[in-house]
Amino acid sequence: MAEINTLIDTANAELKISEIPDYPPALNGLQLTNKSGRATKIVAAVDACLPVIREAVEQEADLLIVHHGMFWNGAQRIVDAQFKKLQLAMENNLAIYSVHIPLDVHPRLGNNAQLISGLDLGVEPQPFFDWKGIKLGLRIDGLEISRADLLSKVKSATGAEAMMCAGGPETVSSLGVITGGAGAEIFSIAETGIDTFITGEGPHWSYTAAEELGLNLIYGGHYATETFGVKALSKWLCQKFEGLHWTFVDHPSGL
Repeated sequence: MAEINTLIDTANAELKISEIPDYPPALNGLQLTNKSGRATKIVAAVDACLPVIREAVEQEADLLIVHHGMFWNGAQRIVDAQFKKLQLAMENNLAIYSVHIPLDVHPRLGNNAQLISGLDLGVEPQPFFDWKGIKLGLRIDGLEISRADLLSKVKSATGAEAMMCAGGPETVSSLGVITGGAGAEIFSIAETGIDTFITGEGPHWSYTAAEELGLNLIYGGHYATETFGVKALSKWLCQKFEGLHWTFVDHPSGL
């Protein structure tokens, strides 16, 4: 059992949420506390949506850790699904903690780092791509792998389908990774000099743009590329706090 405030303070410090920029609706940190002020079981998930909260309650969790929190649409009326989510969580002692960009970019627990680890490329990644004063992704140079083999590795690591715009060389030598929805950054990505870019998703035009720019672009799925961080964070917290355990609720969007 862990005190919620102690647990959250530990996570916040490790992820440096007060230092790392994000979109305002991310509202990183504890978004909803619970009645007991304690946690014994964590459920990790990508999204704080109603089906996930229902499953967390069914599993008798007292802390839900997500990548996308409850307030992505900004200020909302507490009606319909938003009311049901809050009511269900509050009546069942479920605290909700959300962390977005700080979890993407963490050098060990982050989505970028965990995805690259799952690719098993044998080369140490370096910080990559400037965004609001931080490096948003990771980069690997000195590779020699076919783009077909790389696509296969992405599918294996995520456990999901992936698709590729084969606009660049057949043999990948320099790779950039930004999980989630970074496809719209394709023009700026191309300026970094890499020949292959892995992200979750992008707008339709990002495919043809990558083709014209001479860049391989692999879409691994927004959801699928962002399951890693919440799992790694939950496991890390359970190692830090005795008596705490965790499970993952898989609720894929297909995007």
